[in-house]
Amino acid sequence: MQAKREEICSVAGKWYHFIGIGGVGMSGLAQVLLEMGMRVSGSDLVLSPGIDSLRQQGAQVFIGHEAGNITDDMDAVVVSSAIQPSNIELCTAHHKGLPVMTRGDLLAKVMESYKGTAIAVTGSHGKTTTSAMIAVVLAKNGIDPTYLVGGHISELGGNAGLGKGKCLVAESDESDGSFLKQKPHIAVITNIDDDHLDYYRDISGILQAFQDFLTNIRPDGFALLCSDSDYVCQLSTYEVNAVTYGIRGNPQYHARNIILNGLLTQADVFHNGSYLGTLKLSIPGLYNVQNALAAVAVGMYMGLDFPDIARALAHFQGVQRRFQLIAQYDGIKIIDDYAHHPTEIKALMEATLSIKRKRMITVFQPHRYSRTKFLREEFGKAFEGSDLVIITDIYAAGESPMDGVSANLLVQELQKNGTNAVYINSLDDVVNYLLQELRSGDTILTVGAGNVWTVGRNLASKFQPCSSGN
Repeated sequence: MQAKREEICSVAGKWYHFIGIGGVGMSGLAQVLLEMGMRVSGSDLVLSPGIDSLRQQGAQVFIGHEAGNITDDMDAVVVSSAIQPSNIELCTAHHKGLPVMTRGDLLAKVMESYKGTAIAVTGSHGKTTTSAMIAVVLAKNGIDPTYLVGGHISELGGNAGLGKGKCLVAESDESDGSFLKQKPHIAVITNIDDDHLDYYRDISGILQAFQDFLTNIRPDGFALLCSDSDYVCQLSTYEVNAVTYGIRGNPQYHARNIILNGLLTQADVFHNGSYLGTLKLSIPGLYNVQNALAAVAVGMYMGLDFPDIARALAHFQGVQRRFQLIAQYDGIKIIDDYAHHPTEIKALMEATLSIKRKRMITVFQPHRYSRTKFLREEFGKAFEGSDLVIITDIYAAGESPMDGVSANLLVQELQKNGTNAVYINSLDDVVNYLLQELRSGDTILTVGAGNVWTVGRNLASKFQPCSSGN
């Protein structure tokens, strides 16, 4: 049975202004508020497809940040984590005494007011795909969830939407600790790794944050934990209900007899030792088996049968910028992926080795000076299997440059470990280099959380592709 929208979620306020509205997380929240009937405005430095979509739905979006964009009658101003404290709109909002909240604050308010099952998916890696899989499983089986995911889901037509069912699926960002404000019914933790060390300083700080997150689970809820992650296994579950999933050991939801065949993946799924059925995916990699197991567990908790869950996952085509096939031409494949941490890159290399015909050429754009500094040695060992790695300039993502930290650090680390690596600073120069270098049968990976994806698109435009990704 579906509920009326006003019976599902209520968030105080009528007019929300988003500073940095073009980001995937900010635009998703803005879209859901619009669908709830709120007035939404915002600003960003550049036009994007997400902004075009919001404008079509009635949002007023300014290109450029100006003091005049902030007015006294706004109910709240929402600020992206990429916005600096000196931003003119943010300063104006403070001067006017307007309530200012982060994206994490607003998501927590939405989750707190949600009159149904709130599902938060967090972890160092895989949370976008896992939350997307959960949203698709629920949507394709009549539950019609509200969803807020960090990537475009082709089956649902976007990364966010207000559903009529009493279920919320939200990707929960651990990078700045904002996930600690959320109080979900179901907390999915995909894995824990040494990332965002500029904020947490060390792995003990990261573990403590995830431990604290578990205490936020509502009394009638539970934690869904991937037991393949050594750090996840270090969390204490003494005070919470916990369900485990994975491909190693003996978790409650267990995938066995895994077959990796190019872009296709197959596994037998068991629950507490009982065979549920065979799961078939159209996306590669062991990590996607793990992601799918989390979706299976959530789906069964929501009362779905395994065959219906498996049917939805069999048609799942992935999330934009997650092993996304951009184009094929003359045996050349161009694939784009958001991976920006050494662990993610290692998994990407393994998945690509199962489909490559000849050479694998990886274009990697480092993301943030701090991550480059803290994980340089790990990056140097992460590209095993790639025949050539092209390193571009660091994508700052709002950070200020650090003395002695540059893309060349990674080139040196890669070469130290025997990887063929070169530095090319400009993305346009990368395209020109590849046009001279490519041979039939090559697989090209564009990798990183910045704008490296433009390399694949621009390269594909030089061809006459016989087929392309969405």
